[in-house]
Amino acid sequence: MSRSFSLAKFIKTGSLLLAFMLTALILLFVNSIPVYAVTPAQLGGPSNAECLACHAQANEPILLPSGEPLFLRVDIPLFGNSVHGRNGVTCVTCHSDITGFPHPEVVATNLHDYRIGFIGVCAACHAEQVNATEDSIHGRLLGEGNPYAPSCADCHDPHTQPFVDEVNKAEFAQVCGQCHNGIYEQYAQSVHGKALIEENNEDVPGCIDCHGVHSISDPTTAEFRNSSIYLCADCHTDKEKMAKYGLSTNVLSSYVSDFHGTTVTLFEKTEPGQKTNTAVCYDCHGIHDILSVNDPERGLAIKENMLMACQKCHPDASANFPSSWLSHYMPDKDRFPLVYYVDLFYKILIPTVLGGMAIFILSDIFRRVRTSRQKPVLENVDHDESEQE
Repeated sequence: MSRSFSLAKFIKTGSLLLAFMLTALILLFVNSIPVYAVTPAQLGGPSNAECLACHAQANEPILLPSGEPLFLRVDIPLFGNSVHGRNGVTCVTCHSDITGFPHPEVVATNLHDYRIGFIGVCAACHAEQVNATEDSIHGRLLGEGNPYAPSCADCHDPHTQPFVDEVNKAEFAQVCGQCHNGIYEQYAQSVHGKALIEENNEDVPGCIDCHGVHSISDPTTAEFRNSSIYLCADCHTDKEKMAKYGLSTNVLSSYVSDFHGTTVTLFEKTEPGQKTNTAVCYDCHGIHDILSVNDPERGLAIKENMLMACQKCHPDASANFPSSWLSHYMPDKDRFPLVYYVDLFYKILIPTVLGGMAIFILSDIFRRVRTSRQKPVLENVDHDESEQE
């Protein structure tokens, strides 16, 4: 009797324990569901399956009053592999005005205005990025009503956008090239662009490395110009990176030590918004169309090309004007040996001369001080002797 009672008690206790564990697991699962992964019923709209049943086959766009087509088709595999699809974002999370069919009429008169209307929707999840964009050159132009200023969806297709870390630099550049196509074509032919686009070499800078992503500043301002030298220096002072290509890492130190760099850094620190006509990196090397220094047409390692670059600011520069340029290298025994030995000579001569002069002056001061202290004693002795006589 007691044995059967103990068995029943054990079974009852085990059942309670199992029920408790199941309840805990259910609560844990419910709490782990992201906020955005709510069901369509909670949002009061159709499910993704209902939306895609039509929009996966919506091959015909609707024409806006501007004559621009608004494409309605959503590619199911692409959406499923997008950052929104993989994070469980539902259609009605963004299209919250859709509660059934027929849908509300599109009131935007053109594609640009239609996309602008979704900025607030993006801000609901991406407030930091939207705020940064509002303070950028894109945001300023957008606020001024510029019809070519991009909004979120111009750069990030909400139905196909992958995770950012899955996008390489070349793909970022292609996104920028959708609006800045002329600049992109220049960049694609540059030493940086060819390395990135043709060789997938991510050591070189892409658009976002120099201009940023959302907080893009106006590149035509004096402030951007004066600080641009540090953009170039970010890569060109990296010893490990430059060693791969045999390039000098003294670009910044050699630049700021000459007249050009001293002037620009002075303005950058004291009057960053003040324009200066002193050359910065891109005045000599180019901006988006930078070529190798050994390029026969524009490479600055070739004296004739360097002369043409100098004559942009120094129209009277003679053929020998660029001969003094050391190409951002510090002189040594192998590179510019004459300059190296002359510099070494003066490094020895000047301290020797100044040191010798200092020793001479100090010894003279010491002698004078010592002599001045001895004279009063001698005078007193002579005076005492005269009194005794």
